[in-house]
Amino acid sequence: MKDRLLEIEDLKIEYMTKKGAVKAVDGVSFNLSNNETMGLIGESGCGKSTMVFSFMRFVMPPGRIVGGRIIFDGRNILEIDEEALRNLRGKEMTIVLQGAQNALNPVLKIGSQIMEVILVHENIDKENARERAEEQLELVGIGKKRMNSYPHELSGGMKQRVMIAIATACNPKLIIMDEPVTGLDVIVQRQLLTLIKNLRETMNVAIIFITHDLSVVTETCDKVAVMYAGKIVEEADMITLYQHPLHPYSQALIHSYPSIRGRKISLQSIPGAPPNLIEPPSGCRYHPRCDHSMDICKAEEPDLKTHGMHRVACHLVS
Repeated sequence: MKDRLLEIEDLKIEYMTKKGAVKAVDGVSFNLSNNETMGLIGESGCGKSTMVFSFMRFVMPPGRIVGGRIIFDGRNILEIDEEALRNLRGKEMTIVLQGAQNALNPVLKIGSQIMEVILVHENIDKENARERAEEQLELVGIGKKRMNSYPHELSGGMKQRVMIAIATACNPKLIIMDEPVTGLDVIVQRQLLTLIKNLRETMNVAIIFITHDLSVVTETCDKVAVMYAGKIVEEADMITLYQHPLHPYSQALIHSYPSIRGRKISLQSIPGAPPNLIEPPSGCRYHPRCDHSMDICKAEEPDLKTHGMHRVACHLVS
């Protein structure tokens, strides 16, 4: 399609260990359009971060991409050379990491760190780069007076705003946000989510959110993909999936999250633990934890098929 920005086709990523290959991402496919926001949700270890890091070829040994294609703006990221990759990172595709304190250089002023990205990717001098950096700080609600501050002089929310300023400095087409509001209080979370929505509208940028927090998904995303054990098990637009989840794992995730509306009910936990991805379960990988498991679930792996407004991999739905 003409407006598709990102196309992931049968992506497979492994981590080599002494006990064997960990199938961290195993045959994932999805599309993202221009100016679309997609949420990736699932338990820790399901492959969310590994998958999106591969979009910028950040998967390092012992990890390796063993199959599939990553088509970004018409180019296969896995086939471009290092120079093209450097030009893409930070300019066309950027990432906001969860731990801003660890992502920012502690011995450099934040103004210098924003300017560095601009000078690398834009053909301008330092004076103009400084003006752009000041504009970025104003844009994210910090103010240019913080140009000479060091990261340790900023609060957690301010550091995340600096990360967003760096990520948006060169007007990218895609921003990956890896748990951008985790660990912040709810007031700061709300401010950052409002900032992100405003930036999306003004910059016409696509966003991928990695999160465990369903409230973040409902606040920000057009569609949602649910990952389990290295695979996407369900995908739908945000409202459809939240109100009518089809996969038992999606249902369990939603029922384990408290609601501020409606009657008060006991939260449901998901029994068991995520599987060993060196030797994943036969058939459906969720069947050892599923209350609706059938014989076919143990023997045959379900395909991700379209059912109405959903794409879902479940024999029960079929």
